[in-house]
This record gives sequence, structure tokens and C-alpha cells, in this order.
Amino acid sequence: MYDYDLLVVGSANADLVIGVERRPGAGETVLGTDLAVHPGGKGANQAVAAARLGARTALLARVGDDDYGRLLLDSQRAAGVDTVGVLVGGAPTGVALITVDPSGDNSIVVSPGANGRLAPEDVRAAASLFHASRVVSTQLEIPLETVVEVVRCLAPDSRFVLNPSPPRPLPREVLAACDPLIVNEHEAKVILGDACVSERPEDWARILLAKGPRSVVVTLGAEGALVASGTGVSRVPSVRVDAVDTTGAGDAFTAALAWRLGTGEPLAEAAAYAARVGAAAVTRAGAQASYPTAAQAEAL
Repeated sequence: MYDYDLLVVGSANADLVIGVERRPGAGETVLGTDLAVHPGGKGANQAVAAARLGARTALLARVGDDDYGRLLLDSQRAAGVDTVGVLVGGAPTGVALITVDPSGDNSIVVSPGANGRLAPEDVRAAASLFHASRVVSTQLEIPLETVVEVVRCLAPDSRFVLNPSPPRPLPREVLAACDPLIVNEHEAKVILGDACVSERPEDWARILLAKGPRSVVVTLGAEGALVASGTGVSRVPSVRVDAVDTTGAGDAFTAALAWRLGTGEPLAEAAAYAARVGAAAVTRAGAQASYPTAAQAEAL
């Protein structure tokens, strides 16, 4: 019996968000809206998104002993996330500088801060969390050697989900554990590198699958998603909504997918549900504040 449906190992940032009419070019200054501060970071986002949907969720992360760190802890606890694995201190809390244009598209620069101090020994010290979790999800806003240690600490029957963001080449050991590897178009092209010989997402999915993951999901924004496994490649349709802010939508998708896979739902069906959750998230401003409950997601 697992105590947690999902353990998220990853980053926790304060999101500093400014709306702009357009993003500045090199050497250019543009005026924006008043600064808004939201709890964020891909790991913290995924944990909140899963907990809002009803998943029993724990977070393994590191924050600073500062106001931003307290903001992040308060947000996790308010959503119902177990923060027993959140370590405090060692560096300032990570910060993400985000600009959002009128279409809802965003650009993000991240200062890792304490996220860069989440170390392999922190993962080993949290062995009890891994053995208590049905699914483990992580990203690449923490050191790659820490992600490798996550793979090595997985319980025998647990499932590993990876969103390699920001993207970088991955060790075969990590790729082989992914079930699924979840990438957007940019992440797919970086990981494929010279193997990206096609502009067709279906081909990206097949080539990525050949690199070792047990399954692959390619998210395509308004065009939906592709899922690939040993049984083939299929497309998951998008849910049409009026986008307000896409910040954190991919994290909502990943969290929803990871949770539903842990319940035994097939990959394509879990991805379809995740697409509804991601669509609901873009209809409101911010990352964690935009995440829907299960009832709100089902309404789409």
C-alpha cells in the first residue's frame, strides 16, 4: 500500500511576473505591468497541480530560509501537499523572471538558488518517501546528478515520469527509466540533437522512443499531444479555450498525467485527461493559482 500517489522531486521558485505588450529585443527596454509574485517552480507546480486534483502528493525540494521560501511552503500546504521532504536553507530561494504577452505566451529566466543545492545525498536521505510513492516525477531545474540518483532510488514497482525542462542530453540510465518521457517541441529537438531529421512530431516520438524510454509524450500546445509506446503512436486532441497565461500549463499537464497513470489508466486516456487539466490552467493568470480541481477539469 502506497502512502502517496505522487512524489515530485524538483524545483521550487518564486515567480516574478510582468505583463508586456511585446517582449524586448536585444538592448531594448519595454514598459510592463505591476510586478506580481506567485509561488512557482516546475516541481512545486506539479505538486500543487496533483494535490488540487485529489492526488496524495509529497514534494522533495529545497528552498531558502527567506520570505520566498515561506511563500512556497505556505502554498504547498494550502493545496494539501505533504512538505516533509522540503529542505530549508543553503542558498536563497530560486526565482523565475517571467514576461507574459497579450496572447498568453511567456518567456522565463530562472535563477536556481536553493534548487541547485538539492543534492544526491538529499535524495538518498529521503528513501522512505520513494518507497511510499506509487509514481515519482521530476524535471531538470535541479542538478542532473540528483535526477540520476532519483532513478537509482526508485522503489521496484513505482513509475518514473520525467519532463526534461530545461532540456539537455540525458544519460541512458535516465532515459531507460522514463515511463513516460514528456517533452514539448523545443525539448524534443534538443534531446534528439542530430537525430532530429524530420519536422513531423510523430517521427520525433518514434525516434525518442528508440532512445530507451518505455513511453513518450510530445505536447503540441493548441495542437494537442502525441503518445508513443511499444504499441504505436497516437494523437491526443487539444481542448479549445481562450488562453490568458500559459505559465505552468505544462506542469499541470505532467502532474495530471503522472497521477492518472498511477491509477492504472492507459497512456492515451491519461494524456487526454491531462490535456483538459492543462487547458483549464491557461484560462487563468499565474501558475499554481490557475490549477483546477478535479471537478473543474472534468467540466471541460
